[in-house]
Amino acid sequence: MTSNGAQSSPAVLRRRQLGAFLRAHRERLAPGAVGLPSGARRRTPGLRREEVAALSGVGVAWYTWLEQGRVETSREVLESVGRALRLDAEQRGHVLRLGGYAPLTVAEPPNGADGTEGAAGTGRFGGAGGVPGALRRMIDAWEGSPALVLDPVLGIVAWNSAYLRVWPDPGGVPEGGRNLLLLLLGDGAHQRLLLDWEEVGRDLHRHFRAFADGAPDDRRVREVSGRLASLRPDLAHWWRCREVASFAPRTVRLAAGGRGDPVKWELSLVAPAVGGGGLSVLVQTRINQGDRAE
Repeated sequence: MTSNGAQSSPAVLRRRQLGAFLRAHRERLAPGAVGLPSGARRRTPGLRREEVAALSGVGVAWYTWLEQGRVETSREVLESVGRALRLDAEQRGHVLRLGGYAPLTVAEPPNGADGTEGAAGTGRFGGAGGVPGALRRMIDAWEGSPALVLDPVLGIVAWNSAYLRVWPDPGGVPEGGRNLLLLLLGDGAHQRLLLDWEEVGRDLHRHFRAFADGAPDDRRVREVSGRLASLRPDLAHWWRCREVASFAPRTVRLAAGGRGDPVKWELSLVAPAVGGGGLSVLVQTRINQGDRAE
């Protein structure tokens, strides 16, 4: 019998995440999308396992074990399964990462080395790790663009002065709750300000899951996942969803505080070269009234 320690090893957890991801996409893929008849006798949604196996060129038993998280497999098999399931490039990359064929960034953010600045600097910086000095100077220079520095699980580790002129001060939030997903989905002040909070929150969760699926043993992943489930049990269908996607730039609307129409901002999540430890920057750029951005 396998020990409990082996059952919960990082490799086993990633295999389970891979199997759940494949199953979810198999169940969503309509037979007609791959040239198969739908038929009235189908008892399960989407494709059958034997159909995916046939389309992928692997045995039914092997594909079944793959979905159950019981086997390792080759890059070629994963690529073939990805094509059979009509996964896009980002989804295929996620499958490969879960299969161990692409690097995963799971390191904690740096603290105090190579010019980083930790929480003991100014009031604009907090969180579990430090922020490289070059990154701090970069966001401070954006006087008209609110910016957050986020860790891989969307924990807020830094912000600039422009952010404080638009958003509630993250410094007033206990460190354990200083997470962008938790704030957007659980804090009324953030939801009243960001009129598109639900759409943004859903897409940020897909972005979070792309990291979380590849690092299920990461302490931060477990903590954020647990808090999300406890904070919003009504969104259980989100937490069960296997969708992953990078957060794409979009236009969002912020309430003007009763002083006219909502203000439009361009919202982007970027990975700066001066970062480290999986840090990213969420930056807002105000759209002038004369600009045509929808």
